[in-house]
Amino acid sequence: MLNLERLRTLDALARHGSVSGAAAGLHITTSAVSQQLAKLEREAGQRLLAKNGRGVRLTDAGRLLAEHAARILSQVELAQADLEAQRGQVAGELRLAAFPTAARGLFPAALAALRAEHAALRIRSSELEPERAINGVVRGDLDLAVVLDWYNKPMPLPDGLVKAPLLDDPADVAMPVGHRLADRDEVDLAEFAEDEWITWGEGEFCHEWLMFTLRSKGVEPIVGHRAAETHTQLGLVAAGLGVCIAPLLGRHPVPAGVVTAPLKQRVRRHVYVVWRADADRRPSIRAAVDALRATARQVGEAG
Repeated sequence: MLNLERLRTLDALARHGSVSGAAAGLHITTSAVSQQLAKLEREAGQRLLAKNGRGVRLTDAGRLLAEHAARILSQVELAQADLEAQRGQVAGELRLAAFPTAARGLFPAALAALRAEHAALRIRSSELEPERAINGVVRGDLDLAVVLDWYNKPMPLPDGLVKAPLLDDPADVAMPVGHRLADRDEVDLAEFAEDEWITWGEGEFCHEWLMFTLRSKGVEPIVGHRAAETHTQLGLVAAGLGVCIAPLLGRHPVPAGVVTAPLKQRVRRHVYVVWRADADRRPSIRAAVDALRATARQVGEAG
């Protein structure tokens, strides 16, 4: 009889590609991963792993069993979701992630409301950029993720995920108070062709969106500084080091020395929450989505 937890360990190794990655995803030690896989090999009666440099790789038998493990675990999650739905209880552990401004602007109120209403629910949250958060949901490391796309650049979603909209987040341009356009009621991105931009990290979805959008207007961006968090970007703007895109969500208070102006062509981020379709009936998922949507409505009304 194959042990379910050992199949879960094999599945994690297949998804993460390494013993250390599987250990991190399962929140156990690398030694525990190795021990579980050694026991699974004995149960299967075949070699599942082979050395690959300093790491390991799956053998043909290992890949075959990992494919079965993914299907088995999905069925187990469906069964657990159905049982939770039948009981109607919001309990157990819920793992969430959000990109930094959503974690700042939505999580405190939404998660506090969840904990107040559902004392038996253990909540674990983290900040992750959208691509990593979506991958975490697909792998099963996360139950829910708050992610985004832009009005002119959608975020591709893998099959097997469900999403619910939370809010449309307007974004302005932030600039130093002494900037030549600081007294304007609205601005155009093309007017910042000579300015240095403070943007997100190389390769991040929001950075790629900004590069795409500026270039579509015939502007080759001058990137001076990079920072993941909006408030770090605004601090650099306040110091006179450039301009940045400043979405409304999570940006208050705007530091002294910074002014914001809306764009003539309104720029918005679409913020939404995603989860796996096979967990759709879990009451804890539904409760979390409801809490996030309620908080998002409050943020939208305040904005």
